[in-house]
Amino acid sequence: MAPATTAGPPGFAEFVNARYVPLVRHGTLLTGDHGHGEDLAQEALVKTYRAWHRLHPDGDAEAYTRRVMVRAAWRAGRRLWRWEIPTGELPDRLAEDPYEPRDTARLVLAALRALPARQRVVLVLRYWAEMREQEIAELLGCSTGTVKSRASRAIASLRRLDGPLAELFEPARVD
Repeated sequence: MAPATTAGPPGFAEFVNARYVPLVRHGTLLTGDHGHGEDLAQEALVKTYRAWHRLHPDGDAEAYTRRVMVRAAWRAGRRLWRWEIPTGELPDRLAEDPYEPRDTARLVLAALRALPARQRVVLVLRYWAEMREQEIAELLGCSTGTVKSRASRAIASLRRLDGPLAELFEPARVD
């Protein structure tokens, strides 16, 4: 990413340059899609920019930004429309990647994408951000039981033999 050149609050451009990629990665996991993850990170950075005078230098700007992202992803789980507009004509596709069917990262991202948004958010916070159930409940404004049930349902869905991760665990064929 190119360095930011616009003037803004002291330290904000440096923060964005240093933390943009990890924030987009976090957003990608929360939404299940790189483009939506980037949108989520950018929307959160706008809010961080507005709150920068409170956050810098004593506050934790990254924690604030991630919290904004998590809450936005959590709220998105309630929306029926997800910004896409169906079309009758599909765009051109890139050539097939022979390794794509066994690409673990792609399979896991596809599996996360298949989950409902609220289950995905809970899993990302629990296992990627390594937060405790109580911390997640406080962050999302729900009960610990809600966090546990959503995580349990998500894991059960991922473990199904016909689920999106099934091919990762296929027994090897002996010919």
